[in-house]
Amino acid sequence: MYILAAVPAARAAGGTTRTAFIMKIAILGGGHGCYAAAADLSEQGHEVRLWRRDAPALQPVIDRGSIVLKDGDGTREVPIARATGEIGEALAGAQLILIPSPAIAQADIARRMAPHLVEGQVVFLSPGTFGSYVMARAVREAGSRADVAWAETGTLPYLARKHGDREVNVTIRAVRLPTGVYPERQAAHALAVIRRAYPSVHGCGDGLSGALMNAGPIIHPPLIVMNAAPLQHFDRWDIHNEGTQPAVRAVTDRLDGERIAVREALGYGAPHYPLADHYNNDRWMYGDAHKKLVKSGDWREHIDLHTHRYVTEDSELGLAFLASAARYAGVDAPLAHGLLAVVGGFLGRDLRQGPRSFEALGLAGLDRQALKQRLQDGE
Repeated sequence: MYILAAVPAARAAGGTTRTAFIMKIAILGGGHGCYAAAADLSEQGHEVRLWRRDAPALQPVIDRGSIVLKDGDGTREVPIARATGEIGEALAGAQLILIPSPAIAQADIARRMAPHLVEGQVVFLSPGTFGSYVMARAVREAGSRADVAWAETGTLPYLARKHGDREVNVTIRAVRLPTGVYPERQAAHALAVIRRAYPSVHGCGDGLSGALMNAGPIIHPPLIVMNAAPLQHFDRWDIHNEGTQPAVRAVTDRLDGERIAVREALGYGAPHYPLADHYNNDRWMYGDAHKKLVKSGDWREHIDLHTHRYVTEDSELGLAFLASAARYAGVDAPLAHGLLAVVGGFLGRDLRQGPRSFEALGLAGLDRQALKQRLQDGE
């Protein structure tokens, strides 16, 4: 369906020079990760089309035709093949569709993209919060019958922050991206396509396994809950610096232990990428990144406890998903449920039956074999 040509590229994810295969890539969204991906993949030589729902906010990129990329190699203008407010234009002919947008945007994006999807395309969510399953269902409900592969990984390929309306600073690139695919029968095709953009991707099974690699619901809820007072007191607060103290780390490690126990109970093997490696060594998804993250200063920011994606995505959706997976697997998960209760307490609602829970998705009533079959074949 697509003609791929080998060309030299300046950089791969992780900072190494490699030979790339030129692809048409659609990037959907306007956040930090979206702009980082658009610049990085364009610099590799791919034909990138960037779309976002807020077309006026995209206008500076449309007008200049480029994004300013900052990283350890300096600052430079990176031309983008196309920035557009028309999603159909972005998706036309794209072999890889990258959606680094928050999970709270997935349902709307799925409805918008449904009429334009074609067989053979690969959608890559980074990360997904089980969006591989949720978006596939939403697209089918919108009338699409295209046989599309949906993949999700454990984190963004970049630690990045936008510094302006068309400028993005990349602090570090991921060196390991465990990725699950829904339906899993599409895994070989999906992983082969994604690796042409991100060689650091490796398979970890089905979409549920990929969702249970998501670091956001592990690292962010404890930081939000245990730093709630300074977050509301100070205009800016770095939860990854002053906010990451031994008591917080202890809670995070135990919450991550619950995630790993769920993975094991559902039959998923190592590597599980324990979050402790992010702080202690270079074996995590970003390698040795925590000190660079803090040094950048980009994460000293204002965090609203009602609207920030650490709450709306990683707690309301991601942590609720993990807690429901623990219930399904029969794993005791007091920290997942306790942190979820506290977040629900300051939000003023019960988060246990959220839209990403097994119960809400109609999965709680499936036995293990039926769940495995659905993840393998799709609905």
